[in-house]
Amino acid sequence: MMAYSPTTFREAVGAFQQSRALLTACDLDLFSALGDGPRSAREVAAARGTDPRATDRLLNVLVALDLVEKADDRFANGTFAARYLVRGRPEFMAGVMHTVHMWTRWSTLTEAVRRGTAVDAGRDPGDDWRDAFMAAMHWRGGPQAEELAATLALDGVSRVLDVAGGTGIFSMAFARKRSDLRAVVFDLPAIVPITRRYVAEAGLSDRVTAVAGDVTAGDLPRGFDLVLLSAILHSFPPDENRRLLGKAVRALTPGGRVVVSEFLVNEDRSGPLQPALFALNMLVGTPAGDTYTESEIRGWMDEAGLTAVTRTDTGFGTSVMVGGIEK
Repeated sequence: MMAYSPTTFREAVGAFQQSRALLTACDLDLFSALGDGPRSAREVAAARGTDPRATDRLLNVLVALDLVEKADDRFANGTFAARYLVRGRPEFMAGVMHTVHMWTRWSTLTEAVRRGTAVDAGRDPGDDWRDAFMAAMHWRGGPQAEELAATLALDGVSRVLDVAGGTGIFSMAFARKRSDLRAVVFDLPAIVPITRRYVAEAGLSDRVTAVAGDVTAGDLPRGFDLVLLSAILHSFPPDENRRLLGKAVRALTPGGRVVVSEFLVNEDRSGPLQPALFALNMLVGTPAGDTYTESEIRGWMDEAGLTAVTRTDTGFGTSVMVGGIEK
């Protein structure tokens, strides 16, 4: 429980200023401009096509935030920025650009609350947004995929359907765990080429394939021992999720299982904070998406014919619910 004072409330209200400074620095790729060593603000501005004085002021904020160091009017990346924020480095946080794009959507929150839906619902976000989103999901999903592959019983699982699986990060983790496992990533036609590129870069194209389709139109491919629905239910309203879980069950072989991974809100929807905030993220970003409670998802799984449904909380703020059908 947060205990606010007038001071801490003002700090919370003004926190967007630091966030916007960081997002602008990433959007302009200032940390990469400092990747080869110290530079003056004028040199950074010349490299990025920005105003020298304004660039100097932004770099000084990054110094105050302990991301950049300054000596003799020259700026250099600090330890964290040098490791994670320079494009091309092994641990580059590629997903940050998705957060840059989220800023625009979150700025429409007031109007979305008035309307009850996203202001730009149905608009194609474009290739830049799509590429940044996929990079974010791949970067964030890596540790989650490894944990799920390590903890989920995959004995007897030879075919996996990864519904709306994006870059295939979960399918690849499963394939690495079991050499005899084959996975199919089912996603939109615009996503499939990106999926194939990520899978090829991982050297797993012989065991992880991608098939184009729309989860809201028609049935899913069939004949799978396990169907994974990771971070997809939150994109849709309840009725669509009921239909999707029904499709997932029809895609299973006898004895197969459906695995759902989602942020879960408490039954009264008042927390935890991250799932509650994520509900607003779905409000500003989708026509009718939301975060859901355990009882809601469990109810849909029961309706679809899944039994012995279990819940396991992860170290990433998400929860995994698994249910199966009879052999």
